[in-house]
Parts: sequence; structure tokens; C-alpha cells
Amino acid sequence: MVFVKAQKSKAYFKRFQVKYKRRREGKTDYRARIRLINQDKNKYNTPKYRFVVRFTNKDIIAQIISASIAGDLVLAAAYSHELPHYGLEVGLTNYAAAYCTGLLLARRVLKTLEMDEDYEGNVEATGEDYSVEPAESRRPFRALLDVGLLRTTTGNRVFGALKGALDGGLDIPHSDKRFAGFSKDSKQLDAEVHRKYIYGGHVAAYMSSLNEDEPDKYQSHFSEYIKKGIEPDSIEEMYKRVHAAIRADPTLKKSVKQPAKEHKRFNLKKLTYEERRAKLIDRLKALNDAADEDDEDDE
Repeated sequence: MVFVKAQKSKAYFKRFQVKYKRRREGKTDYRARIRLINQDKNKYNTPKYRFVVRFTNKDIIAQIISASIAGDLVLAAAYSHELPHYGLEVGLTNYAAAYCTGLLLARRVLKTLEMDEDYEGNVEATGEDYSVEPAESRRPFRALLDVGLLRTTTGNRVFGALKGALDGGLDIPHSDKRFAGFSKDSKQLDAEVHRKYIYGGHVAAYMSSLNEDEPDKYQSHFSEYIKKGIEPDSIEEMYKRVHAAIRADPTLKKSVKQPAKEHKRFNLKKLTYEERRAKLIDRLKALNDAADEDDEDDE
């Protein structure tokens, strides 16, 4: 008879340490995070800021965050669902929208810190790499790009948001190797291709080709564009107006909440104790009155 030795005994499970919840859920890479938030001790508790970009199916989230013992603190945030206030009502998750969201966050945080006049950034997006130069008064606002678990491929939308933040006047360490238009062979950034992506040129080209080849698919795929009267030739001008509107007023605009609708009720409303008591008294009084009337009729 062969006995198999138990490798994981009771002592093993007593020593087993459960990983952090966000690690178990696959939401946070703690090895990357510790390198982003570790701050030198001679900085005297100076916050180390991260430029955090996340994408959902219908939204782009950009935030300036610093880490503390109590938890992460958000200095400023911008969302692509704010862009309709600036004239962009369609295509809120593409590369050009990511650029606008990064630009909005950069201008907003600089305005909050009263640095927007010192650091205007790159007013006209040309697609070329841009890094902010220090002014005489204050150093530029510095943050580190945090992409989370995103696969950092060339032309990824996260680098569109990065480019928007750079043009907005933030100091973010970066390389131009991941911007749209970078050639692996020549090892150079094609500024014209990058500019095309910033101003939605890739969307306009796809709209034109789809309209020629498959008109039915064009009608369904770009129904919102058609409804708003947006043509392929007008997309670049639209994005230029959006960039100008963001720079004119990047402050957060409060949304007006719609009044709550009255819901239909199909069951009886739950009564309070006082209401039930009053209802019972009324019923007893009605019964007593009916009994008195019967007695009078018998007489």
C-alpha cells in the first residue's frame, strides 16, 4: 500500500496570505502602482501626481490623482460625456475625443492652480511632439501617466489623451514612440498622420469610404452623425471649435437634473401606524352607526 504525503497541510493554510482584493479581481497591477506612487522621503510629503486615463464602453475618464495613506485623492477630473457642452456630441470614445478629454483636464487643473496664464501649452495641435518649457514664476505641473492594465500599443487612445494633456500645458514624461503615426521602420513620428487622428481625419475617411461602398451600413453606423448634420468634410472644423471652446472655459459645468417622474403604482400604499389606527376607528364607527340604524328600524 502506497501512502501519498500531503503537500499542503493544515500549517500551510494557516500561513497562506490572501492577495489584495483588486489583485484577485484583476483590476490593479500593484507592482506597477508601487513604482508610480513611491515618493522620496526628502520631498517632505509632497504629493506625487498621476495622470490616470480609463476607458469604458461609452465614456473616457481622465483624472489627476495622488496617493495617501487614507486612499487616493483626486485633484481634478474630466470626462468625455462633458464634451457635448463644448460642441462635440458624437464619437465620444475615439482618439480625437480622448485628445479633447486630456486637453480639458489639463486646462482645468491649471486653472484650478491659477497656472493657466503661465502655461498655455500648444494652442494649435500640429501632431508634432510637444513638451512644456518652465516659466519664470512657477515650474510646470508634473504628473506621471498611469495606463492601468491597458496594452500600450502604438496609436492606442490613451496616448491621444496624453497628447491632449501635453498640448494643454502639463509636464508628463513621455516618448513619441506610441503616438498614432509613429513608424517602426523609420523610427520617426509622422506629424501629418498624428494630426489627422487628433482632428478625427480617420473617422472622416472611414465615413467617406463606407458611404461609397455600403450606403445602408453608413446610414446605420453613422446615424447620429447624420442626425446632427455632420459631414466628413466638416469634422476637422468641428474639432477645432471644440478645442477653442475648451480653452475658453474649462471649468466644470453642473448638469441640470430632470425632475423625477411620477411612477404608476399597482399595489396599495403601505400605511403608517397612525393611518391604520384612524382607518380602524372609522370602520368601527361605521359599523356602530349601521347597528344603531337597524335597532331603530326594528322598533
